[in-house]
Amino acid sequence: MKEMDLRTSYQETTKRLDGHGSRTVGVLQEALRTVSADQPSDIYGNGELIKTFERKMVDLLGHDDAVFFPSGTMAQQIALRIWSDEQNNRKVAYHPLCHLEIHEQDGLKKLHGIEPILVGEADRMMTIDDVKALPDVSCLLLELPQRELGGLLPSREELEVICAYARKQNIRLHLDGARLLEVLPYYEAEAKDIAQLFDSVYISFYKGLGGVAGAILAGPEPFCQEARIWKRRYGGDLISLYPYILSADFYYEQRKDRMAEYHAAAKELASRLNAISDISTRPQEPVSNMFHLYFKAEKAVVEEKLVEIQSHGKVGIAGYLVEKESGCATEVNIGDSFLTLTPDERETVYRQLTEAFSED
Repeated sequence: MKEMDLRTSYQETTKRLDGHGSRTVGVLQEALRTVSADQPSDIYGNGELIKTFERKMVDLLGHDDAVFFPSGTMAQQIALRIWSDEQNNRKVAYHPLCHLEIHEQDGLKKLHGIEPILVGEADRMMTIDDVKALPDVSCLLLELPQRELGGLLPSREELEVICAYARKQNIRLHLDGARLLEVLPYYEAEAKDIAQLFDSVYISFYKGLGGVAGAILAGPEPFCQEARIWKRRYGGDLISLYPYILSADFYYEQRKDRMAEYHAAAKELASRLNAISDISTRPQEPVSNMFHLYFKAEKAVVEEKLVEIQSHGKVGIAGYLVEKESGCATEVNIGDSFLTLTPDERETVYRQLTEAFSED
Protein backbone atom coordinates (compact mmCIF):
# COMPACT_ATOMS: atom_id res chain seq x y z
CA MET A 1 0.00 0.00 0.00
CA LYS A 2 1.29 3.48 -0.83
CA GLU A 3 2.11 5.78 2.04
CA MET A 4 -0.69 8.27 2.80
CA ASP A 5 -1.18 11.28 5.01
CA LEU A 6 -4.46 11.94 6.81
CA ARG A 7 -5.89 14.33 4.22
CA THR A 8 -5.04 12.05 1.30
CA SER A 9 -6.57 9.00 2.95
CA TYR A 10 -9.69 11.04 3.72
CA GLN A 11 -10.01 12.35 0.17
CA GLU A 12 -9.70 8.86 -1.28
CA THR A 13 -12.64 7.49 0.71
CA THR A 14 -15.91 7.15 -1.17
CA LYS A 15 -18.15 8.15 1.75
CA ARG A 16 -17.77 10.41 4.78
CA LEU A 17 -19.18 11.16 8.20
CA ASP A 18 -18.92 14.89 7.52
CA GLY A 19 -20.62 17.39 5.23
CA HIS A 20 -22.51 16.94 1.98
CA GLY A 21 -19.81 15.19 -0.05
CA SER A 22 -16.70 16.22 -1.96
CA ARG A 23 -16.42 19.85 -3.05
CA THR A 24 -15.93 19.32 -6.77
CA VAL A 25 -17.21 21.23 -9.80
CA GLY A 26 -20.11 18.81 -9.65
CA VAL A 27 -21.56 20.99 -6.86
CA LEU A 28 -22.11 23.75 -9.41
CA GLN A 29 -23.16 21.37 -12.20
CA GLU A 30 -25.87 19.90 -9.99
CA ALA A 31 -27.22 23.37 -9.16
CA LEU A 32 -27.33 24.42 -12.83
CA ARG A 33 -28.91 21.30 -14.29
CA THR A 34 -32.46 22.69 -14.18
CA VAL A 35 -31.56 26.28 -15.15
CA SER A 36 -32.32 27.43 -18.67
CA ALA A 37 -29.30 28.52 -20.71
CA ASP A 38 -31.35 31.60 -21.64
CA GLN A 39 -31.65 32.71 -18.01
CA PRO A 40 -30.46 36.36 -17.90
CA SER A 41 -27.44 36.93 -15.66
CA ASP A 42 -27.04 39.52 -12.96
CA ILE A 43 -24.67 42.32 -13.96
CA TYR A 44 -22.60 44.24 -11.40
CA GLY A 45 -25.06 43.57 -8.59
CA ASN A 46 -28.18 44.38 -10.63
CA GLY A 47 -30.81 42.37 -12.47
CA GLU A 48 -33.86 40.30 -11.61
CA LEU A 49 -31.78 37.19 -10.80
CA ILE A 50 -30.03 38.77 -7.82
CA LYS A 51 -32.99 40.91 -6.77
CA THR A 52 -35.35 37.92 -6.64
CA PHE A 53 -32.98 36.00 -4.40
CA GLU A 54 -32.41 38.98 -2.12
CA ARG A 55 -36.20 39.38 -1.73
CA LYS A 56 -36.45 35.70 -0.79
CA MET A 57 -33.88 36.28 1.97
CA VAL A 58 -35.81 39.35 3.18
CA ASP A 59 -38.84 37.10 3.65
CA LEU A 60 -36.73 34.46 5.42
CA LEU A 61 -35.02 36.82 7.86
CA GLY A 62 -37.76 39.38 8.41
CA HIS A 63 -35.54 42.42 7.79
CA ASP A 64 -36.27 45.33 5.45
CA ASP A 65 -33.59 44.57 2.87
CA ALA A 66 -30.83 42.11 2.03
CA VAL A 67 -27.64 42.21 -0.05
CA PHE A 68 -25.92 39.26 -1.70
CA PHE A 69 -22.14 39.13 -1.18
CA PRO A 70 -19.52 36.78 -2.63
CA SER A 71 -18.11 36.15 0.86
CA GLY A 72 -19.04 36.43 4.51
CA THR A 73 -15.68 38.00 5.35
CA MET A 74 -16.56 40.93 3.11
CA ALA A 75 -20.12 41.17 4.40
CA GLN A 76 -19.25 41.21 8.09
CA GLN A 77 -16.38 43.68 7.88
CA ILE A 78 -18.70 46.02 6.01
CA ALA A 79 -21.50 45.56 8.54
CA LEU A 80 -19.25 46.54 11.43
CA ARG A 81 -17.86 49.50 9.48
CA ILE A 82 -21.38 50.82 8.84
CA TRP A 83 -22.42 50.54 12.49
CA SER A 84 -19.14 52.14 13.61
CA ASP A 85 -19.70 55.08 11.29
CA GLU A 86 -23.30 55.47 12.40
CA GLN A 87 -22.32 55.56 16.07
CA ASN A 88 -19.12 57.55 15.46
CA ASN A 89 -17.36 54.95 17.57
CA ARG A 90 -14.46 52.83 16.26
CA LYS A 91 -14.83 50.12 18.92
CA VAL A 92 -16.76 46.90 18.29
CA ALA A 93 -17.10 43.89 20.57
CA TYR A 94 -16.98 40.17 19.90
CA HIS A 95 -15.77 36.85 21.34
CA PRO A 96 -12.00 36.14 21.36
CA LEU A 97 -12.52 33.28 18.89
CA CYS A 98 -14.66 35.30 16.49
CA HIS A 99 -13.87 34.67 12.80
CA LEU A 100 -12.90 38.33 12.34
CA GLU A 101 -10.33 38.00 15.12
CA ILE A 102 -8.59 34.75 14.19
CA HIS A 103 -9.14 34.16 10.45
CA GLU A 104 -9.15 37.55 8.68
CA GLN A 105 -5.61 38.90 9.08
CA ASP A 106 -6.74 41.92 11.14
CA GLY A 107 -9.01 43.12 8.33
CA LEU A 108 -11.05 45.40 10.60
CA LYS A 109 -7.95 47.08 11.99
CA LYS A 110 -6.00 47.40 8.74
CA LEU A 111 -8.86 48.37 6.41
CA HIS A 112 -11.12 50.35 8.73
CA GLY A 113 -9.13 51.39 11.79
CA ILE A 114 -11.68 49.63 13.97
CA GLU A 115 -10.60 48.47 17.45
CA PRO A 116 -12.04 45.09 18.48
CA ILE A 117 -12.91 44.64 22.15
CA LEU A 118 -12.82 40.97 23.12
CA VAL A 119 -15.74 39.79 25.24
CA GLY A 120 -15.30 37.04 27.83
CA GLU A 121 -12.78 34.17 27.76
CA ALA A 122 -11.64 32.10 24.79
CA ASP A 123 -12.64 28.75 26.32
CA ARG A 124 -16.30 29.62 26.98
CA MET A 125 -19.22 31.54 25.57
CA MET A 126 -19.76 35.15 26.55
CA THR A 127 -22.31 35.88 29.27
CA ILE A 128 -24.53 38.81 30.11
CA ASP A 129 -22.03 39.77 32.84
CA ASP A 130 -19.28 39.93 30.21
CA VAL A 131 -21.45 42.20 28.08
CA LYS A 132 -22.28 44.44 31.04
CA ALA A 133 -18.54 44.88 31.66
CA LEU A 134 -17.95 46.30 28.16
CA PRO A 135 -16.69 49.84 27.63
CA ASP A 136 -18.54 52.09 25.20
CA VAL A 137 -18.77 50.18 21.88
CA SER A 138 -20.71 50.79 18.68
CA CYS A 139 -21.67 47.20 17.96
CA LEU A 140 -21.74 43.77 19.57
CA LEU A 141 -21.31 40.74 17.32
CA LEU A 142 -22.71 37.37 18.42
CA GLU A 143 -21.96 34.11 16.62
CA LEU A 144 -24.64 31.39 16.57
CA PRO A 145 -23.45 28.68 16.92
CA GLN A 146 -19.98 29.31 18.36
CA ARG A 147 -17.96 27.33 15.85
CA GLU A 148 -14.57 27.38 17.58
CA LEU A 149 -16.20 26.04 20.77
CA GLY A 150 -17.73 23.04 19.04
CA GLY A 151 -20.96 24.74 18.06
CA LEU A 152 -22.07 25.80 21.55
CA LEU A 153 -25.14 28.02 21.87
CA PRO A 154 -26.58 30.23 24.58
CA SER A 155 -30.07 29.37 25.72
CA ARG A 156 -32.86 31.31 24.04
CA GLU A 157 -33.44 33.14 27.34
CA GLU A 158 -29.76 34.13 27.70
CA LEU A 159 -29.66 35.28 24.08
CA GLU A 160 -32.70 37.49 24.52
CA VAL A 161 -31.34 38.96 27.76
CA ILE A 162 -28.04 39.90 26.08
CA CYS A 163 -29.80 41.44 23.09
CA ALA A 164 -32.24 43.40 25.25
CA TYR A 165 -29.41 44.80 27.37
CA ALA A 166 -27.40 45.85 24.30
CA ARG A 167 -30.40 47.68 22.86
CA LYS A 168 -30.92 49.58 26.11
CA GLN A 169 -27.29 50.67 25.92
CA ASN A 170 -27.73 51.81 22.29
CA ILE A 171 -25.26 49.13 21.14
CA ARG A 172 -25.97 47.86 17.65
CA LEU A 173 -26.32 44.07 17.39
CA HIS A 174 -24.88 42.05 14.52
CA LEU A 175 -25.47 38.32 14.11
CA ASP A 176 -22.77 36.12 12.62
CA GLY A 177 -25.40 33.64 11.54
CA ALA A 178 -23.27 31.80 9.00
CA ARG A 179 -24.94 28.64 10.31
CA LEU A 180 -28.21 30.25 11.44
CA LEU A 181 -30.44 27.66 9.77
CA GLU A 182 -28.59 24.86 11.57
CA VAL A 183 -29.50 26.19 15.05
CA LEU A 184 -33.23 26.57 14.42
CA PRO A 185 -34.15 23.01 15.53
CA TYR A 186 -32.48 23.62 18.91
CA TYR A 187 -34.25 26.94 19.41
CA GLU A 188 -37.50 25.55 17.98
CA ALA A 189 -37.76 28.79 16.04
CA GLU A 190 -38.02 30.22 12.55
CA ALA A 191 -35.07 32.11 11.09
CA LYS A 192 -36.81 35.48 11.48
CA ASP A 193 -37.46 34.82 15.18
CA ILE A 194 -33.72 34.85 15.82
CA ALA A 195 -32.67 37.28 13.09
CA GLN A 196 -35.02 40.02 14.30
CA LEU A 197 -33.28 40.11 17.68
CA PHE A 198 -30.42 41.78 15.78
CA ASP A 199 -29.97 44.99 13.80
CA SER A 200 -28.12 43.12 11.05
CA VAL A 201 -27.50 39.48 10.20
CA TYR A 202 -25.21 37.50 7.92
CA ILE A 203 -25.83 33.96 6.69
CA SER A 204 -23.62 31.70 4.57
CA PHE A 205 -24.61 29.52 1.64
CA TYR A 206 -21.64 27.16 1.50
CA LYS A 207 -21.32 25.94 5.10
CA GLY A 208 -24.35 23.95 6.26
CA LEU A 209 -26.15 24.44 2.95
CA GLY A 210 -23.28 23.28 0.73
CA GLY A 211 -23.44 25.86 -2.06
CA VAL A 212 -20.44 27.05 -4.05
CA ALA A 213 -19.95 30.31 -2.12
CA GLY A 214 -21.83 33.45 -1.18
CA ALA A 215 -23.51 35.22 1.71
CA ILE A 216 -26.44 37.45 2.57
CA LEU A 217 -26.25 40.56 4.73
CA ALA A 218 -29.66 41.76 5.90
CA GLY A 219 -30.82 44.76 7.88
CA PRO A 220 -32.64 48.10 7.61
CA GLU A 221 -32.91 49.72 4.16
CA PRO A 222 -30.43 52.57 4.86
CA PHE A 223 -27.94 50.04 6.24
CA CYS A 224 -28.27 47.85 3.13
CA GLN A 225 -28.01 50.85 0.79
CA GLU A 226 -24.71 51.70 2.46
CA ALA A 227 -23.66 48.04 2.32
CA ARG A 228 -24.14 48.03 -1.47
CA ILE A 229 -21.82 51.03 -1.76
CA TRP A 230 -19.22 49.31 0.36
CA LYS A 231 -19.59 46.11 -1.66
CA ARG A 232 -18.65 48.09 -4.78
CA ARG A 233 -15.68 49.60 -2.95
CA TYR A 234 -14.51 46.13 -1.94
CA GLY A 235 -14.77 44.83 -5.52
CA GLY A 236 -17.63 42.56 -4.52
CA ASP A 237 -19.83 43.52 -7.47
CA LEU A 238 -18.33 41.05 -9.91
CA ILE A 239 -19.57 41.33 -13.50
CA SER A 240 -21.72 38.28 -12.67
CA LEU A 241 -22.42 36.53 -9.39
CA TYR A 242 -24.92 34.06 -10.83
CA PRO A 243 -22.88 30.86 -10.23
CA TYR A 244 -22.97 31.68 -6.51
CA ILE A 245 -26.57 32.91 -6.47
CA LEU A 246 -28.02 29.98 -8.40
CA SER A 247 -26.14 27.42 -6.31
CA ALA A 248 -27.11 29.26 -3.11
CA ASP A 249 -30.78 29.17 -4.09
CA PHE A 250 -30.65 25.54 -5.24
CA TYR A 251 -29.03 24.15 -2.09
CA TYR A 252 -31.05 26.41 0.18
CA GLU A 253 -34.25 24.93 -1.22
CA GLN A 254 -32.81 21.42 -1.11
CA ARG A 255 -31.59 21.51 2.49
CA LYS A 256 -33.41 24.24 4.44
CA ASP A 257 -35.98 21.77 5.75
CA ARG A 258 -33.46 19.05 6.62
CA MET A 259 -31.72 20.77 9.52
CA ALA A 260 -33.68 18.81 12.13
CA GLU A 261 -32.52 15.57 10.46
CA TYR A 262 -28.92 16.74 10.54
CA HIS A 263 -29.24 17.75 14.19
CA ALA A 264 -30.74 14.38 15.16
CA ALA A 265 -28.00 12.55 13.25
CA ALA A 266 -25.31 14.63 14.98
CA LYS A 267 -26.72 13.65 18.37
CA GLU A 268 -26.78 9.98 17.34
CA LEU A 269 -23.20 10.07 16.10
CA ALA A 270 -21.90 11.97 19.14
CA SER A 271 -23.59 9.52 21.49
CA ARG A 272 -21.87 6.57 19.83
CA LEU A 273 -18.49 8.31 19.71
CA ASN A 274 -18.64 9.29 23.39
CA ALA A 275 -19.07 5.63 24.26
CA ILE A 276 -15.61 4.85 22.84
CA SER A 277 -12.63 4.94 25.18
CA ASP A 278 -10.36 8.00 24.80
CA ILE A 279 -12.80 9.77 22.45
CA SER A 280 -15.20 12.55 23.38
CA THR A 281 -17.20 15.34 21.79
CA ARG A 282 -17.82 18.98 22.59
CA PRO A 283 -20.59 19.54 23.34
CA GLN A 284 -21.38 16.06 24.63
CA GLU A 285 -24.85 16.38 23.10
CA PRO A 286 -24.71 18.61 20.01
CA VAL A 287 -27.04 21.61 19.89
CA SER A 288 -26.75 21.89 16.11
CA ASN A 289 -25.45 19.68 13.32
CA MET A 290 -21.82 20.29 14.35
CA PHE A 291 -19.46 19.33 17.16
CA HIS A 292 -15.77 18.92 17.88
CA LEU A 293 -14.34 15.41 18.13
CA TYR A 294 -11.53 15.00 20.69
CA PHE A 295 -8.92 12.26 20.96
CA LYS A 296 -6.84 11.86 24.14
CA ALA A 297 -3.83 10.46 22.27
CA GLU A 298 -1.14 12.60 20.66
CA LYS A 299 -1.81 13.95 17.18
CA ALA A 300 0.77 11.73 15.43
CA VAL A 301 -0.67 8.61 17.04
CA VAL A 302 -4.25 9.50 16.13
CA GLU A 303 -3.26 10.38 12.55
CA GLU A 304 -1.63 7.00 12.09
CA LYS A 305 -4.70 5.17 13.33
CA LEU A 306 -7.15 7.21 11.26
CA VAL A 307 -5.05 6.80 8.12
CA GLU A 308 -5.10 3.04 8.70
CA ILE A 309 -8.89 3.00 9.10
CA GLN A 310 -9.54 5.28 6.11
CA SER A 311 -7.05 3.51 3.86
CA HIS A 312 -8.81 0.17 4.35
CA GLY A 313 -12.38 1.39 4.61
CA LYS A 314 -14.92 3.31 2.58
CA VAL A 315 -15.83 5.99 5.11
CA GLY A 316 -13.75 9.10 5.81
CA ILE A 317 -13.62 10.19 9.45
CA ALA A 318 -11.31 13.22 9.43
CA GLY A 319 -9.14 15.12 6.98
CA TYR A 320 -7.18 17.08 9.58
CA LEU A 321 -6.38 17.23 13.29
CA VAL A 322 -5.54 20.20 15.51
CA GLU A 323 -3.23 19.78 18.49
CA LYS A 324 -4.75 20.54 21.88
CA GLU A 325 -3.27 20.82 25.37
CA SER A 326 -4.21 17.20 25.86
CA GLY A 327 -4.50 15.22 22.64
CA CYS A 328 -6.02 16.58 19.43
CA ALA A 329 -9.35 17.34 17.78
CA THR A 330 -11.22 17.82 14.55
CA GLU A 331 -14.55 19.35 13.54
CA VAL A 332 -17.57 17.35 12.39
CA ASN A 333 -20.49 18.88 10.48
CA ILE A 334 -23.35 16.51 9.74
CA GLY A 335 -25.08 16.75 6.38
CA ASP A 336 -26.19 14.51 3.54
CA SER A 337 -23.05 12.35 3.69
CA PHE A 338 -23.81 10.81 7.09
CA LEU A 339 -27.47 10.30 6.23
CA THR A 340 -26.52 8.25 3.15
CA LEU A 341 -24.45 5.78 5.19
CA THR A 342 -26.15 2.45 5.73
CA PRO A 343 -26.57 1.10 9.28
CA ASP A 344 -23.86 -1.48 8.53
CA GLU A 345 -21.45 1.24 7.35
CA ARG A 346 -22.03 3.25 10.50
CA GLU A 347 -21.52 0.21 12.71
CA THR A 348 -18.28 -0.58 10.89
CA VAL A 349 -16.94 2.88 11.65
CA TYR A 350 -17.88 2.57 15.34
CA ARG A 351 -16.22 -0.84 15.52
CA GLN A 352 -13.05 0.37 13.80
CA LEU A 353 -12.73 3.36 16.11
CA THR A 354 -13.42 1.24 19.18
CA GLU A 355 -10.75 -1.27 18.20
CA ALA A 356 -8.23 1.46 17.34
CA PHE A 357 -8.67 3.57 20.45
CA SER A 358 -9.31 0.90 23.07
CA GLU A 359 -5.93 -0.78 22.60
CA ASP A 360 -3.88 1.49 24.82
